[in-house]
Amino acid sequence: MKLLSRLLAALTATALFASAAQAAPIVLATKGFTEQHILSAMTTMYLQKKGFQVQPKTNIAAVISRNAMVNNQIDITWEYTGTSLIIFNKIDKRMTPQESYDTVKRLDAKLGLVWLKPADMNNTYAFAMQRKRAEKEGITTLSQMVQRMDDLREHDPKNNWLLGLDLEFAGRSDGMKPLQQAYNMHLDRPQIRQMDPGLVYNAIRDGFVDAGLIYTTDGRVKGFDLKVLEDDKGFFPSYAVTPVVRKPILDANPGLDDALNTLSGLLNNDVISTLNARVDIDHESPQKVAREFLQQHKLL
Repeated sequence: MKLLSRLLAALTATALFASAAQAAPIVLATKGFTEQHILSAMTTMYLQKKGFQVQPKTNIAAVISRNAMVNNQIDITWEYTGTSLIIFNKIDKRMTPQESYDTVKRLDAKLGLVWLKPADMNNTYAFAMQRKRAEKEGITTLSQMVQRMDDLREHDPKNNWLLGLDLEFAGRSDGMKPLQQAYNMHLDRPQIRQMDPGLVYNAIRDGFVDAGLIYTTDGRVKGFDLKVLEDDKGFFPSYAVTPVVRKPILDANPGLDDALNTLSGLLNNDVISTLNARVDIDHESPQKVAREFLQQHKLL
């Protein structure tokens, strides 16, 4: 009888342990800017609707998030191909978006990290101008912008073109100097106006600079009606946002990959910049924007 009691107690303890293990929430980590706040809210709501337990952690720096994933402290993140390629894997070779994705997917598989379906969006660097001015002057590419700068330098040297840049890009080894080499861009020091990244958008809109460095999915691109110039020489790397998950978590949660791929399949530059603008320009909460987006697509 005592033996039977012990067996029952052991089985009960095992069952409770297994139940607790299954109930452990999936830890989702996102970074500290608008786009990532929206992705966090969207992912949490949708996964919970699908029956998964999710514990969101926000405002986590990229390198910290990466180390936490490798050390099994974080389970899911929305990462950018360019960040993984350049920051995590120290690869500065120019690649197509598909080559970038294939490379980081292959390298991270060795660490037990699975890159799922990349969104059809690219939150990379670009230069932008006031749309009306760009259309008036017929500027749609970076090469045309550089040609316009050269024309002014030759014919109207007192009216030098001004560029707005954030401090980091201006001084980075893979930033402004190699960009100038790629496009044969001649600049004098006074032509570069360094400022906080968030102020560049206002400076372009208000005419304080002729063009400025922006992020292509920032809501202010659409909100301020800016014209993003084509990087016709392919200088800037691809930054396609992608759900990245630890393999043991995928194995233990059937359907998780399909759910995350459903979300990434709904995103592109126009969609995410519109959502970003609702937060940054209209001052709506990321939670409200995410919820209405999911409802619009009948996912809630």
